[in-house]
Amino acid sequence: MSLQTIPRTAVDGYLKLLRLPADAVARALRPTNAHDGETTGVELALDRAEATLRDVAGSVLRDPELRDDAWRRRAAANERERALTLRAAAERRGQEADAELATRAKTAEQHREEAAGREQEKEERADQQRAAESRELAQVESRRRAAAEDKAQKAEEALEDRSRRARLEQLNAEAQTLEEEQEALTARSESQRLRRAAGETKAARKS
Repeated sequence: MSLQTIPRTAVDGYLKLLRLPADAVARALRPTNAHDGETTGVELALDRAEATLRDVAGSVLRDPELRDDAWRRRAAANERERALTLRAAAERRGQEADAELATRAKTAEQHREEAAGREQEKEERADQQRAAESRELAQVESRRRAAAEDKAQKAEEALEDRSRRARLEQLNAEAQTLEEEQEALTARSESQRLRRAAGETKAARKS
């Protein structure tokens, strides 16, 4: 073991001892939704602080291995930070995509509901139009039937009127004929009476 190995070992043990309570605090502050093996911001800060202390100790002790170790730890922290940033960006994009998908789904559902409402209104208007047309057709048919019945009634009344007039004319003609026959019969009877009376008068003169 060289003279530089002893201080390096002491620094390593000292830093590990310092990290114990800090790591406990970092674990306590670790978010419940953090992935397994994922480095948190607090842990990154501790890693960077340790790398800085190792670099300072390496400079003071003139230990290049400590400084190389500090450089590697700082680079690893940078990589973990980059990974954390990328993961956060990916999660943010995923959340944004989920939000956009939910928004699109909600918009699509609203459009479907609006389309269904318009279709229902269209069907209701069509039903109302059909009902109005049916009522109008029923009214037209009712007026047509009433007009036809009125026309038929008037035709029947006209026919009955013509029949009555014809019957009346026939009865008048028959009555006229009977009257004429009665007058002729009366005239014959009077002529016969006059002839008998003249004959009786003549006979009475002769006697």
